Amino acid sequence: MKKKNDLEEFSKKAAELIKQGKPLTGKGGIFTPLIKQVIEASLEGELEAHLKETRDQDNNRRNGYGSKNLKSALGAFEILTPRDRNSSFEPQTVEKRQTILPGELDERIIGLYGLGMSYEDIKTHLSEMYGISVSDGLLNSITDRVIPAIREWQNRPLERLYCIIWMDAIHFKIREDGRVITKAVYSVLGVNLQGEKEVLGLYLGHNESASFWLQVLSDLTQRGIEDILIACIDNLKGFGDAIENIFPKTEVQLCVIHQIRNSTKYIPKKHYREFTKDLKNIYTASTLELAEYNLDVLEEKWSKQYPKATESWRNNWFRLSQYFKYIEPVRKLIYTTNTVEGYHRMVRKVTKTKGAFTSDMAMLKLVYLATLQFQKRWKLRINQWNKIINNFIIIFEDRIKENDTVQ
Repeated sequence: MKKKNDLEEFSKKAAELIKQGKPLTGKGGIFTPLIKQVIEASLEGELEAHLKETRDQDNNRRNGYGSKNLKSALGAFEILTPRDRNSSFEPQTVEKRQTILPGELDERIIGLYGLGMSYEDIKTHLSEMYGISVSDGLLNSITDRVIPAIREWQNRPLERLYCIIWMDAIHFKIREDGRVITKAVYSVLGVNLQGEKEVLGLYLGHNESASFWLQVLSDLTQRGIEDILIACIDNLKGFGDAIENIFPKTEVQLCVIHQIRNSTKYIPKKHYREFTKDLKNIYTASTLELAEYNLDVLEEKWSKQYPKATESWRNNWFRLSQYFKYIEPVRKLIYTTNTVEGYHRMVRKVTKTKGAFTSDMAMLKLVYLATLQFQKRWKLRINQWNKIINNFIIIFEDRIKENDTVQ
């Protein structure tokens, strides 16, 4: 009956304070005393249980109280923490060195960091919203809690077969040994047999190279990938060979947009529009035969004036032209690396305020948290996936049948 009367008294008092415009949370907030009371009661209960266990052994007993300032999503407030004589009491409700109440606040801090907010911005936000102040060290310790999740995510098992993967690198400036250097994050995106897109892995290295991509591909096999139908990549020298070394059945599709950029850099302004028009006749052709005819036309017209601009099309033609065998929805997916570049643009929006990261892990924490947010927004399935998977079944029937996860 007393608890009921206490609750009724609190409710009446809270209603009156709300009418007076008092805040619900924070210092002086209506609910702050209630949270304080609950925490202190829990600590008292823990100590009583501890004393029962230790009193007979070493005559342990109460030894007064200490005080601690707690920060939470409800604001900051002080609590009294009971102590025992032999200092063997280890509370679980609020641990000895804990200054932030677990739950919503630390999750909110990690969420703000994942949106690209700097520590200074987060501290300002916490001060304005909750009336609490935190140090850079505390923020760093909270965001470091995602490191085990990053390690687990980086090593998680993958599916046996992916229909399409896109691979590209994004570069960041990182402080190392007192200087700022540029490092590459190698990104791998994939689409499984259900048409679901996900980031398969992020790998940190130095400047992008085919030899490092070979290490990435080897790691993908260790994590369970046995086959990839199509790999979409840029024109990095040796990259396609590295893929075929690890996945010999995989079709390598070079990015047509990268190829256009590489060839048009040799064309002067006076011929640029005409040359690009002839190029467009190649990569927008309806069939492979028409594309090859238009490639012949391009070479005959321009090869004597600009040999570097045309010979690369002929040299790379086999890997540039893979997409012509597929239906239109597949062509749109694979003839460029736009999918992974779109992911990189989203990452850049989050990281653009960072001049240089303080460490490799500081960068990986932010990119990982941002990636989790992006994957929540992605559609469950690639557009027109039913048409796409039926096209793949016709072309790769035996390889798809070997995978028993197809639906």
